[in-house]
Amino acid sequence: MTDDGWRERLRAWLTENEPPAEAHTDVAAARDYQVRLYEAGYAGLTWPAEWGGQGLGAAESVAFAEESASYDMPGRPFLIGMGMVGPTIVDLGSDEQRRRYLTPLLRGEEIWCQLFSEPGAGSDVAGLSTRAVRDGDGWRLTGQKVWTSNAQWADHAAVLARTSPDKPKHAGLTMFVLDMDQPGVTVRPLVDMTGNAPFNEVFLDDAWVPGDEVLGEVDGGWHAARTMLGHERVSISGLRQRRGRGVTSAALTETARRYGTADDPAVRDELAALYASERALELYNVLLNQETAAGSPPGARGSVGKLAGALLAYRGVHAAGVVAGAGALVHEEDDVDGGGLELGMTSAPASSIAGGTNEIQRNIIAERVLGLPREPTVEARRAARSDR
Repeated sequence: MTDDGWRERLRAWLTENEPPAEAHTDVAAARDYQVRLYEAGYAGLTWPAEWGGQGLGAAESVAFAEESASYDMPGRPFLIGMGMVGPTIVDLGSDEQRRRYLTPLLRGEEIWCQLFSEPGAGSDVAGLSTRAVRDGDGWRLTGQKVWTSNAQWADHAAVLARTSPDKPKHAGLTMFVLDMDQPGVTVRPLVDMTGNAPFNEVFLDDAWVPGDEVLGEVDGGWHAARTMLGHERVSISGLRQRRGRGVTSAALTETARRYGTADDPAVRDELAALYASERALELYNVLLNQETAAGSPPGARGSVGKLAGALLAYRGVHAAGVVAGAGALVHEEDDVDGGGLELGMTSAPASSIAGGTNEIQRNIIAERVLGLPREPTVEARRAARSDR
């Protein structure tokens, strides 16, 4: 259990250091605020102290999530690095990589992205075609990645590429640390239906990676990818919208009051069910964080939280329709609450895709959590038909 004094100090610090509004539109301002968080001792709470973290437990991590939920924390540029790449470097990186990358990451001095998905390899990441070819004491990478968050700002990327095309697809992959600021890397934004560009496509044309920037082992990229995807799913499932914004129960309760539907029994039932789902997911994430801090990463059970988070987003969209009807998508240009509601609704579909589709999560849960038989592959189905 966290020390009450620690929580009180955090609460006082957040009150005195509320994130500036420009930190959500200006990456430089977001970096400045992240430095303040780090210097105050509120970044990398559960990371090892020897690698720049605070060496604290899950209780402090949960307390920070709860207290900061009342603020618009400018965490988007750092989400990939802190939630996915950083923990993987802690797990699999060399000591030199940990020394080089983890503290600048926590301080917001360097931003990361993850280069996994490709036009022909989305949920089937192992089917990727980006090639890494030996060149002297390093590697040259060529290929295309897509649906990449933060690439427009990123200083570095964790990239998955094929190093041994003669091996089975899962066995011939390697994960590298890629410098994004070089001539062989091109980033192009992808605009979605919200009007924003949260994703990018990235083109690699003989991009250079030094030989000592392999993350894990050469041809051991599938293990590294599964490690990072596990961290990603836990990170995504633990994301919180600010209280009172988007399609959360708190925000929709205020919307119901504005629309005069707060006393409608159907609306009240919907909001109660949404709150219960939010709380259940919060408590599940507390459990995952406690297990991770105790040295027992949740592994495939992270997919339970990821799937629950995606379904929660859709439940919020449904609740918004019950509360406000078609008006949920209509608002004045200067209506901040209405804009947040619309953004929450239009961005919800992405939650069922990012980090692996809902269908992939269900397969992982069925096979690796519940121990159900593996779904037959296309090749197995063809073989069965030919034997008839």
